[in-house]
Amino acid sequence: MKLNLSIATDVNPRTRPIIDGSVEVDGVRLIHTPLHPSEMFWRQLKFGDFDISEMSFSSLIKAVARGDDTWVGIPVFTTHHFFQNWILIRKDSGIKKPEDMRGKRIGVPEFQQTAAVWSRGILKHEFGVDQTDIEFFMERLPEKSHGGATGFKPPPGVTVNQIPIEKNIGQMLLDKELDGTLLYLSNPNLVDRSFADLSKHPNFGPLFSDPEAESLRYYRKTNIYPINHTVVIRRTLAEKHPWLLLNILKAFNHANELADAQRLEHIDYYRASGLISKDSYNALCEPLVQHGVKANRETLEAAALYSFEQGLTPRQVGLDEVFAGNTLDH
Repeated sequence: MKLNLSIATDVNPRTRPIIDGSVEVDGVRLIHTPLHPSEMFWRQLKFGDFDISEMSFSSLIKAVARGDDTWVGIPVFTTHHFFQNWILIRKDSGIKKPEDMRGKRIGVPEFQQTAAVWSRGILKHEFGVDQTDIEFFMERLPEKSHGGATGFKPPPGVTVNQIPIEKNIGQMLLDKELDGTLLYLSNPNLVDRSFADLSKHPNFGPLFSDPEAESLRYYRKTNIYPINHTVVIRRTLAEKHPWLLLNILKAFNHANELADAQRLEHIDYYRASGLISKDSYNALCEPLVQHGVKANRETLEAAALYSFEQGLTPRQVGLDEVFAGNTLDH
């Protein structure tokens, strides 16, 4: 008899095979809820709605550091981004380069979210801009935020203003009350409040005018392709059914292989059509996303270090504290 377990994930090519049932978890019948990550993480941290879900890596290690052992991590990382390229600036704010962010008023949906941790860490380590140099304005309110569920308090020396309920990041940017934002979320969900479409607005653009060049520069220098989410399972389930952990990891690895196969088909088409160079083809044939601690150790340890440096955790949390022991060698 299979276990009936609830699961929540975002929808992307690396989770879709899990969602549509083309990849199954051995011994499990999944009841799936596709959710926007902002809402998913809040519901897990606040209410524990699902047996398995994606989870903000920074919120998970913050919970672990404060002694919350509700969740056990499984090293699945379905989303990777160069988050410094998510920084959006008002073109008339005087911000032309990262160093110009000193003294500016910058929005952030939530101070502790993983994307924001990466952006602040990169600003500090790559450009010498510390979080204490910026005045932050946070959109999410305590009752509907990851931080509200994990005991977030602004780190010493950092100014974090709470945006009142009648305002949001998007409107404050349009009203020139903010100079930029570390990231902008306007997708409908129960947590985020911005709705203005700034994607084609002439007065807004990315901090880095050539995001591809910045991504390549950062990766070549650091060998880091930042992760965003991981996967968690309820600890009580993991202890009662320890076989679940590797079965879940195996299923996500299979889903990842299917996503890569589809990606390679597209690459072959573009190469045959002469739309990409041989060098680009060879680079794109390399696996872009791999699950497991081994393939991502350098990236994961950097994220844990940044969380510690930014005052979100009292120490650098070890990966063996976050992930199930039988997954650490994968």
